[in-house]
Amino acid sequence: MNLTQAIVDFALLGAEWVMWLLVVLSVISIAVMVDRALWFRGRDTGTSAAREQIRLAFASGDVGALARTWTASPSIALQVAARGLEAVGGGAAAAAEAMHGERVRWRTQGDRNLIVLGTLGNNVPFVGLFGTVLGVIKAFDDLKIKGAEGEDAVMSGIAEALAATAIGLLVAIPAVVAFNYFGRRLKVVLGGADELAHAVLSGVHARRAEKVDR
Repeated sequence: MNLTQAIVDFALLGAEWVMWLLVVLSVISIAVMVDRALWFRGRDTGTSAAREQIRLAFASGDVGALARTWTASPSIALQVAARGLEAVGGGAAAAAEAMHGERVRWRTQGDRNLIVLGTLGNNVPFVGLFGTVLGVIKAFDDLKIKGAEGEDAVMSGIAEALAATAIGLLVAIPAVVAFNYFGRRLKVVLGGADELAHAVLSGVHARRAEKVDR
């Protein structure tokens, strides 16, 4: 059997197996969406009240108590600020490094599996298109069948081919939307962490300036 005939025989398998593949990819996509939705739950928090708490902690000189309170919080911004508050004894540079390291750790966790959604969103339509091509090839081959049976086979093949494209888009569009949503949410959460990090550093510099004045 030559290569051309092997490719034709493969194409004549039709698009059904491609649609099953798309179903599997859809399940993977939904699983990642659920995982990320659960992970992001409680990760963001309002920063206005937290900034005021940081200011009051530096004013009272009890930043350690605030750090211990925030360590148990699921909020990324509070966790980053807590690492900085724990390191204020080493100065602004130590606090900044501690918060930077914590931010990187959370960003890595937040990015986990998002590449799966991005990859599915970009490539699943091509998988559906591949199924459409296979379905059309099979439909043309069914033209060899004479009579009503042949017409039914051709129409069924064309419908199967178009269904592959539709399912591909049905899988890809939610994946793209979820990828953009979670990516944007991660940026917002990390932006809040940066805001509190600057509040911590501002408190460190202000306390240092007070000591110099004295």
